[in-house]
Amino acid sequence: MAVAEHLHFRDAAAAIGMSQPALSGAVSALEEVLGVQLVERTTRKVLLSPAGERLTVRAKAVLDAVGALLDEAEAVRAPFTGVLRLGVIPTVAPYLLPTVLRLVHERYPELDLQVHEEQTSSLLEGLAAGRLDLLLLAVPLGRPGITELPLFEEDFVLVAPDGHELGGRRDLPREALRELPLLLLDEGHCLRDQALDICREAGRAGGVPVTTTAAGLSTLVQLVAGGLGVTLLPRTALQVETGRNDQLSTGYFADPAPSRRIALAMRTGAARGGEFEAFADALREALRALPVRVLPARASTPVQVLPGEDPPGRVWL
Repeated sequence: MAVAEHLHFRDAAAAIGMSQPALSGAVSALEEVLGVQLVERTTRKVLLSPAGERLTVRAKAVLDAVGALLDEAEAVRAPFTGVLRLGVIPTVAPYLLPTVLRLVHERYPELDLQVHEEQTSSLLEGLAAGRLDLLLLAVPLGRPGITELPLFEEDFVLVAPDGHELGGRRDLPREALRELPLLLLDEGHCLRDQALDICREAGRAGGVPVTTTAAGLSTLVQLVAGGLGVTLLPRTALQVETGRNDQLSTGYFADPAPSRRIALAMRTGAARGGEFEAFADALREALRALPVRVLPARASTPVQVLPGEDPPGRVWL
């Protein structure tokens, strides 16, 4: 598999920690056992033979199966031990990780938690490839093969420069977003897409410009404080981001306020699925101290999308 990926023996050997002669010999031995030529060797690079291309697909399935076997054995042997590779989106990580880390430290001291902060598309690729075990992100995802474990919903809050006419209000209509100079995150952030959806629901015309100027919420809020526009923040980020600057004001939307749902996501049928569901229950309890609507235990029923089915819309379970 390393040779098929790198198409170079030296690079493949370095990737898997073998010497180049040992790897070349191992591939030759595999070709002898299978009775087919897997690669074409040249002085500069390696090419897969037709048989090599076909068997690479099978080899990946074999390795995935072995990985699942080892995961299953580890889960049965001792839940909440070993490595848990958790992927988190940037608009959640700074605000929820303190709660997650505290929970793991207090309740699961034998768990080796490894955190990866990435955008949603990268997290989903990592989950599918087995690089990540569990994700903490905004849903619904509508992806086949992924089970969502909803945790909570949180409102969006309007953040404006100090003295703005909408600052301090607690009854903002969504229509207020129609003409405001709106600052959003860069392309690729799911929070940007959610904010744009809210604007469309509010009737914001396509011709009203939306300024994209920031890669993170901290920068975005500082731009608002400088009078460049307004933005939308999730409630969990509000205290952290607005507490750093006294040149900001906030406005709260009238019910039903625009909101987003945050959930854990795992591969459907994951070997540690039961463990992850228990982790979701514990995390849901720990989140009750935050300004969010924690979903009841019955809402943890997994949301599954099977191949061939239409993705679910935004629903309460």
